[in-house]
Amino acid sequence: MYRKKEDFLQDWHIASQGTIKVLEALTDEKLGQSIVEGHNTLGWLGWHLATSPSFFAGEVGLQVSVGIGKQNVPKHAKEIVDAYKKMVEDFQREVEENITDDTLVDTVNSFGRQIARGALLRSMLDHQTHHRGQMTVLLRQAGLKVPGVMGPTKEEQM
Repeated sequence: MYRKKEDFLQDWHIASQGTIKVLEALTDEKLGQSIVEGHNTLGWLGWHLATSPSFFAGEVGLQVSVGIGKQNVPKHAKEIVDAYKKMVEDFQREVEENITDDTLVDTVNSFGRQIARGALLRSMLDHQTHHRGQMTVLLRQAGLKVPGVMGPTKEEQM
């Protein structure tokens, strides 16, 4: 749980830069890659990472708009990357302007339970890390370069 705004912003910056690396590894041709038929695709996961923070923002009392439909996965990888980068900037600005150390410990109602804003922001970063990990597996399965996010990948050590 975050109790200091600056701690969250520092983690947000590091996590979002790692996610950008993963999203920039996408290609238009491989957006449909899934582990098996009917499961989440690289395109869906990337778009989910670009759009889901707007949900978390709303839960903690911030306004972060996606701008385009959450259900409409773009056909071009660059659109996903650009949307994610814009969301990262918007989310950071909203936190800087509207969150204080004191409001991080205030509770909000989320999924029918009371939770501290700082804990919900931690959950958002965990959510992003989870899906980013799924994407790295799919990138490798698709034959795309897997970027090092939390250390070098096998490909980077060769």
